[in-house]
Amino acid sequence: MTWHVAEEDLRAYAQGELSPPLLWSADAHLTGCAQCRARLAEAADPVALDAGWARLDAELDAPRPSLLERMLVRLGVADHTARLLAATPVLRRSWLLSVLFLLVMTVLAVRLADQPALFLALAPLLPLAGVALSYGPSLDPTYEMAVVSPTHGFRLLMIRTVAVLTAGLAFNGLATLALPAYGLLALAWLLPALALTGTGLALTARLGPVVGPSLVGVAWVTVLAVARAQRHAHDTLAPFTAEGQFGAAAVAILAALLLHRTRDRFDTRPLGGFPAGGVG
Repeated sequence: MTWHVAEEDLRAYAQGELSPPLLWSADAHLTGCAQCRARLAEAADPVALDAGWARLDAELDAPRPSLLERMLVRLGVADHTARLLAATPVLRRSWLLSVLFLLVMTVLAVRLADQPALFLALAPLLPLAGVALSYGPSLDPTYEMAVVSPTHGFRLLMIRTVAVLTAGLAFNGLATLALPAYGLLALAWLLPALALTGTGLALTARLGPVVGPSLVGVAWVTVLAVARAQRHAHDTLAPFTAEGQFGAAAVAILAALLLHRTRDRFDTRPLGGFPAGGVG
């Protein structure tokens, strides 16, 4: 090889100031010329070179954001919050597809058997289960990341609850559209869903993210069983009547007040998933 990159061009290349077409020629030449690469190493600033390699290593080691995370960031969500939301177990594809499959099967069963109570009984449990499965070291594989995140326990709880409720209620809403024959009755799951989720969260502060929501789920099934045993033929189950809806709304409000009063518990003691002393 008889041609080599000029000394001044090498210095400009090392400083990132060499412009095309000389830049292209230097790139192509340096690929096959060990002598010029050695000269380039001598011309480059060692401190800047080390910093460049450090930035490259950090970029290569950084996890690639998922599609959901990139969408959240574009919507204005902070980077660390978007990462926590994207890592929420019940927002992953496997959980969402499972919920969608369960709702589709339930809607088909309702349309075939003409029993809307089946859908109304199941729909409130899905958001409750989704919120319950979003917390705790035994349930959340991203628990360690949540602990060191610059977010208080109660705020993290609310962030993930809103995200899970949004996804769950959206799926339930789509399933409701598939039952137009039942009119407003097909929407009677909404207030019980909010009541169950709110009560489960309120009990989480005292009983943990597994026991609290589990007790609420058992209580809901018990209420439905008693209502079914006491109803007359073709009557609507009591939780889905006007009185039952008012009762669910009242429970949801009381649960929200109780959750607000116990919010400090999520930052001052481990609750099966939140660190003692809080974070941030």
